[in-house]
Amino acid sequence: MDSNKKILPHHHDEHSENVISHIPDRSVIESVSDAMKQLGDPSRLRIFWLLCHVEECVTDIAAAVDMTSPAVSHHLKLLKSSGLVISHREGKEMYYKAADTELAQSLHHIIEHVAEITCPE
Repeated sequence: MDSNKKILPHHHDEHSENVISHIPDRSVIESVSDAMKQLGDPSRLRIFWLLCHVEECVTDIAAAVDMTSPAVSHHLKLLKSSGLVISHREGKEMYYKAADTELAQSLHHIIEHVAEITCPE
């Protein structure tokens, strides 16, 4: 018997069994869930969308989204911990951009599709 095959208490057709056998691991779902929770906040969603298009420092991000630098820093910390944003230092400044991951890129496209936003040139 296939080690991935789950024994189900009720009869299921082949399609149902195939779907059930492909349920993602908990760790994968937890990662996606965490990222989606982070984007559930409108401020973080705006910051993430911005960073999908440009790399910016906290001061410039704050000005662009009309927030204080400490508030932006807080949101960036959460976005970074979920793997959606990465950073690097140049002198005294930290610069942030969206992570180059499949998850971040997919969420970026979903945001633009749902909000009917066109990417800037």
